[in-house]
Amino acid sequence: MALALGLIAGDPFRLGSHYDGRGVNFAVYALNADRVELCVFDASGSRELARLSLPGWHAGVWHGYLPGAEPGLIYGYRAHGRFAPEHGMRYNPTKLLTDPYARRLHGRYSNQPDYCDHAPGEPRRLDLRDNARDAVKSVVADDEFDWGASCRPGIPWADTVLYELHVKGFSQLNPDIPAALRGTYAGLAHPASIDWLKWLGVTTVELLPVAACADEGHLQARGLVNYWGYNSLAFMAVESRYAASADALGEFKRMVKALHEAGLEVVLDVVLNHTAEGGVGGPSLNLRGLDNRTYYRLTPDGHCENWTGCGNTLNLAEPRCLQLVLDTLRFWAGECQVDGFRFDLATTLARGMYGGFEAWSAFFAAVQADPLLSRLKLIAEPWDLGPDGYRVGGFPPGWAEWSDRYRDSLRSFWLHHGVSRGEFARRLTASSDLFERRGRLPWACINFLTAHDGFNLRDVVSYNQKHNEANGEDNRDGHGHNHSWNGGVEGETDAAEVIAIRARLRRALLASLLFSQGTPMLLAGDEIGHSQQGNNNAYCQDNAISWLDWQQADRGLAEFTARLLALRRSYPGLRHARWLSAVGHGGYERADVLWRNAAGQAMTPAEWDGRDAFSLAVELSPEGERQICLLLINAEASTTLFQLRPGRWLRVLDTADPEAGDALFQHQVEVDANAIWLLILNTEGRVTW
Repeated sequence: MALALGLIAGDPFRLGSHYDGRGVNFAVYALNADRVELCVFDASGSRELARLSLPGWHAGVWHGYLPGAEPGLIYGYRAHGRFAPEHGMRYNPTKLLTDPYARRLHGRYSNQPDYCDHAPGEPRRLDLRDNARDAVKSVVADDEFDWGASCRPGIPWADTVLYELHVKGFSQLNPDIPAALRGTYAGLAHPASIDWLKWLGVTTVELLPVAACADEGHLQARGLVNYWGYNSLAFMAVESRYAASADALGEFKRMVKALHEAGLEVVLDVVLNHTAEGGVGGPSLNLRGLDNRTYYRLTPDGHCENWTGCGNTLNLAEPRCLQLVLDTLRFWAGECQVDGFRFDLATTLARGMYGGFEAWSAFFAAVQADPLLSRLKLIAEPWDLGPDGYRVGGFPPGWAEWSDRYRDSLRSFWLHHGVSRGEFARRLTASSDLFERRGRLPWACINFLTAHDGFNLRDVVSYNQKHNEANGEDNRDGHGHNHSWNGGVEGETDAAEVIAIRARLRRALLASLLFSQGTPMLLAGDEIGHSQQGNNNAYCQDNAISWLDWQQADRGLAEFTARLLALRRSYPGLRHARWLSAVGHGGYERADVLWRNAAGQAMTPAEWDGRDAFSLAVELSPEGERQICLLLINAEASTTLFQLRPGRWLRVLDTADPEAGDALFQHQVEVDANAIWLLILNTEGRVTW
């Protein structure tokens, strides 16, 4: 391509780099900089061809237009200004910076010491080593893509079943996918992957972060990587490690298109609370070198607040930082057509000028007012490490939230008898004590037993303790309070009795999850019996610990899970769209739900709050439905006799014996230990699922 010798003023209102057919417009925010240079590199990215001062400035945005430039151009920025870390000013033009709006990157972060803007051990003295040769660089992207007639499936929240997966781990070991496509966006778009998701019955894949990330220095020193991707380098650049082709952005879009055509939604886990620049001594990659005081929350001595546990905290109370986050969401939702977002450490996003969580912060208001973002599925991880950071149930209408209360209570009830039947019942009914507020519905409660962070389902019933030795931190990392139970033997075993009780508990837990009110989320691999060998913090395990082993899949468990999802779809009583209407009896009796003890009597307050019995019956009668659902839940260690109210009840599921066929019952039934029955009272005398 033929480049002009110099820049002319460009458009300051379109941040990033954009090709218009004749050249490229560059615009970058750096309010406190004295000068910003555009640095152009050769095709290898190793030789700097030119440094061109951006000639335009408007409201803190430096901009310029480079005639003749085309997609594929490799570039970076050098920002000149004051270096006064104690005041939050960290300008160092010897450090090449990536474009915060880059859609493509060249190279990977290598943890070289010359990435740091200050001299080793001397935080107030500039490090003058130029890092341009090895630094990560930005690439002008071509955004053209033909979506054809593809459109979002638009699945109602009340019908949504989330399935959390890692793009690489999901298909890396799948023999039904061509080797060249395994572990990639193309692998997830392959018919073998889509057929599995459709057969299983989930509606919405929730992808772990796919934005470009950096592997922390301590991981690189141990030969590991940040497998989960919660260490953002560029919010809008598609992570190239998961691409089978050189065009990661195009491949990602093709994946979304294929999933949409199959009727499946795509939700992205986005990390917009911190960046890979870390804290003191961390690399200067982009935001720190462009405008540290704007993008990060700082302490009075100029250091970054660490309310995320990752060294820094983005400051969305600053308009330009908020703009970066909103533009990121609009990019993924608009240009990539995703259906929603799961926000990592979402409390951080809603912190106001003085650091407190605000239920109607600028971020919430902006999303609510946005004609595109407000229509999407918005899911919060409702906590961070900052002051008053645990906010479960505190997000505004239109938002769903992960409920760790559900996870912990369900595990504790089934595995330890550690919570009462009252606590279990609250979680089973979408945690109405937390979420039943004006403008919110049961779907706002995201129920999950397991997620990427923590034990997976097989390990929940196989390990009492975490076993994270492979992470290289002497097993100090990861949560120590897992509410797990190994059945009497730690880890894998050949003992038939232990294997049987573990299998029974897994089925009971899965049935509890998928028969609960609210929105269920499955962790990919739980349905096929995947184990992480007791690792409950496998964030750095890009290997068989994390990859799903399809050749060793427990097909029986998968078929059982698919059956649970089919039952959930068939009976609206298992997924009420609105809160169960209360009529007041012991605090739990409701017009469309009846709670009874095993003797068939209404629960007393003492029974609700006590911890001497762990069986109960739940009758769900959705308005306008002929089929009444009855759940008989026996978390006892022995068989329990349940009294039935008059009628002919058709049992359609026994989690203790998944092979048991449909059968009619009257008067009373015996439910095995650690099991759930689903029975249907059908006035038409038939049932289908």
